[in-house]
Amino acid sequence: MNIELLEAVTAILRAGGIEDAGLEAKWILEDAGTPEQAREIAQRRAKHEPLQYLLGKWEFYGMQFYVGEGVLIPRADTETLVDAVLAGKQQLPEKPAAVDLCTGSGCIALALKRHLPQLAVTGIDSSEKALGYAKRNAGYNRLAVQWLCDDVLAPKHSFAMLDLIVCNPPYLTADEMEQLQTEVRYEPREALFGGADGLDFYRQITAVWRDALRHGGMLAYEVGFSQADAVAEILSENGFSGIEKHRDYNGVERVVLGRRCSAGLHGITA
Repeated sequence: MNIELLEAVTAILRAGGIEDAGLEAKWILEDAGTPEQAREIAQRRAKHEPLQYLLGKWEFYGMQFYVGEGVLIPRADTETLVDAVLAGKQQLPEKPAAVDLCTGSGCIALALKRHLPQLAVTGIDSSEKALGYAKRNAGYNRLAVQWLCDDVLAPKHSFAMLDLIVCNPPYLTADEMEQLQTEVRYEPREALFGGADGLDFYRQITAVWRDALRHGGMLAYEVGFSQADAVAEILSENGFSGIEKHRDYNGVERVVLGRRCSAGLHGITA
């Protein structure tokens, strides 16, 4: 690696207030084709454009995903949702059917497909731009997933007897939207804002999609900081049982899941 160029790129990032300037400089040099490209990327990053967009790819669950303007950037927190589903895979039938709502880049659907090859999964999003990335990511990772452009709150397409529904919905509150980091403001607002209290999508998706699950089928959500109890209550009110909360790598309750109840039994497990 060109040490002189590395120092120059690091200096550009540091001058822009980038916290991990040295580490990001190394990533930029690994990705850039020429010194001029490295400096250009660094100058844009110094203005706090998301590094993931500038590099064009990002890692999620040990896989590479194309990302760019118009699609939510995959985050390590979301890996907890994949972990939680895979932990309960023994309860899935031999050939399970699933949907990934608000699929975005397709990272959740594709990670599940990689580890559950028998899974027939459909990724659904209202954004054609996001689905363009999802389709590209499926091809890049050589995985077969069906993609569907639809409104998850008022779907035109119908599903029945699903074994699994996963969803990382928009869940930021109005106050949180006002306090977003500069980098996050580049990401699509519609993939972030979940209503005044951040819970709008949980309420509506649970009500709209619960009957698409077979009895005993799982609905698993990623949730925002301090939202786990409220989302667990929403599931319980909608007839889900065996409700579980799963913590992410930082100890935050990041995933809430439950199973469509067949006998009217309710309960929440931390």
